Amino acid sequence: MNPPRPTNSKSSALALAALGVVFGDIGTSPLYTMKEVFGGHHLALTQGNVLGILSLVFWSLMLVVSLKYVSVMMRADNKGEGGILALLALAQGQAPLGSRIRRVLMSLGFIGASLFFGDSLITPAISVLSAVEGLEMGAPVLHPFIVPLALGILVGLFVIQRHGTAAIGRLFGPAMLLWFTVLGLLGLLGILRNPQVLAALSPVYALHFFATHGVAGFLILGAVVLAITGAEALYADMGHFGRRPIQLVWFACALPALVLNYFGQGALLLTNPEAVRNPFYMLAPEWALYPMVGLATVATVIASQAVISGAFSVTRQVIQMGYAPRLIIRHTSAAEAGQIYIPFVNWTLMIGIALLVLGFQSSSNLAGAYGIAVTGTFAIDTILVCMVMRVRWGLGLGATLAGMLTFLTIDLAFFSANAVKIPDGGWFPLAVAMLVFILLVTWKRGREIVQLRLQETAQPLAPFVDVLLAHPPIRVPGTAVFMTADAQGAPSALLHNLKHNKVLHERVVILNVRYAEVPYVAADRRLEMAKLAEGFYHVVVRYGFMDDIDIPQALSQCPCGMQFELMDTTFFFSRENLIPIRGAGMSLWREHLFATMARNAASPMTFFRIPANRVIELGTQIEI
Repeated sequence: MNPPRPTNSKSSALALAALGVVFGDIGTSPLYTMKEVFGGHHLALTQGNVLGILSLVFWSLMLVVSLKYVSVMMRADNKGEGGILALLALAQGQAPLGSRIRRVLMSLGFIGASLFFGDSLITPAISVLSAVEGLEMGAPVLHPFIVPLALGILVGLFVIQRHGTAAIGRLFGPAMLLWFTVLGLLGLLGILRNPQVLAALSPVYALHFFATHGVAGFLILGAVVLAITGAEALYADMGHFGRRPIQLVWFACALPALVLNYFGQGALLLTNPEAVRNPFYMLAPEWALYPMVGLATVATVIASQAVISGAFSVTRQVIQMGYAPRLIIRHTSAAEAGQIYIPFVNWTLMIGIALLVLGFQSSSNLAGAYGIAVTGTFAIDTILVCMVMRVRWGLGLGATLAGMLTFLTIDLAFFSANAVKIPDGGWFPLAVAMLVFILLVTWKRGREIVQLRLQETAQPLAPFVDVLLAHPPIRVPGTAVFMTADAQGAPSALLHNLKHNKVLHERVVILNVRYAEVPYVAADRRLEMAKLAEGFYHVVVRYGFMDDIDIPQALSQCPCGMQFELMDTTFFFSRENLIPIRGAGMSLWREHLFATMARNAASPMTFFRIPANRVIELGTQIEI
């Protein structure tokens, strides 16, 4: 029996919501792309150059966004979810645990996630700056206020994050619909003044541009790529809205509006070369300048909000995949599980973006730093999705290699053209990505070392329970839950409790939380319980990397045989005091880094949503 199709009203609502969340980044690219292509590279405004650039922009949108992301990658969903980590889980699903292929794919996936954080800093800064810079088009005297105003808007955006975006989020869709409508209308008016620009729909002009300009023409791709930044968001946000609404909005609204606006700007540049200083705003009638600045500011705030929300989501995923320490995660909506707020990420992003705005001062300067992280992610996405095509879809080796070669050639061309930006600011997102990657792999390796040290001194659980029941200590009423990462060994907190308190609760639960490489774990697979002995239970709770973690709620679903009452339960945790020593598991500086991260991690009671008055922590020292 086929599932019921969504009603037209529901589809329309999803499409409108997707327009407001998914397309903010790519939708605000017309603000700065053409300005940077011609102004930033001092490219002569000849008819051949304008048509060549328009052709490059158009075919970049068609090949990278429409074909690769919207048509191909959106078929590679992990139980409806998209994004690089969901794609990573699909790509490595068939690879044996511990295999070299699996390790390589894992490294690529987390390099891509690290590059995302570098991009997350630049996108809000360049978007809001480019919008506010329109003010000086009508009043050059306002130039000194551009940076403070952009900073004020960005800081205000981060300040309101803790309140959630449910209220203003309802306005995102209509606001972006208005934005794309205005983009299309202004572009259409520009094209009507000079219809010859429509000839650039032919790829011949792009090829002729390369043939004419050689290496210099190739390097122009470093600015052309600005037109497709945000393409990965279409795939990453698929889980929120579904494939169909995003594809519908892209082909029916966003793509036509973007193409019309770029071609309208090209027509304007052919008729008025002076417009090169800001072709986006000069495309609008003079009376509409300030309303356009206001609308552009709203659109860039929406684009920034989408990036910030994405950073929260990716952070939660890497935490639950074991690559980052526990952080405080707050839910800002009772209805939408995906609406979360992570204070540490929020304030770190705010400080980084503020420093970027103060350091680079203008969108043109920031354009030098933009693109390198995005194009790196494009290439990694291509490799991972081709792995999925081969191992999941059963595509032939020849067809898979042909697809990879085609997409990877385009991706690496953009990446190579952007590589020359590294001295002019491109180093910044790479440095951020490198720092994030070091943190991720250090945490993962550190946790592995800690588990090895604990296993060296751990007692096997089953024999320990047998001995304990043969010579039982005093039993006290209630339930004791001992959380452990090692399902086979007796938890150190249990050993310390027996040593110091010399009592045992009438019900003892050894709780093991496991994370599956899927976005969500079905409710009927969430909890698994086994009775070890009279009064002893082993419980496994499973979560996907996008699930909301709530241990008391999970335990309340225990099958008959063990009734769980929160007010009659005590949770025991082992607080590990880590001691870095030379020549053990990692380099000494990484051991100190790991110990610092561990000390600053959120407490288990906060992360697992366990009431603080039901928790007892027992300390243990571990040399790493």
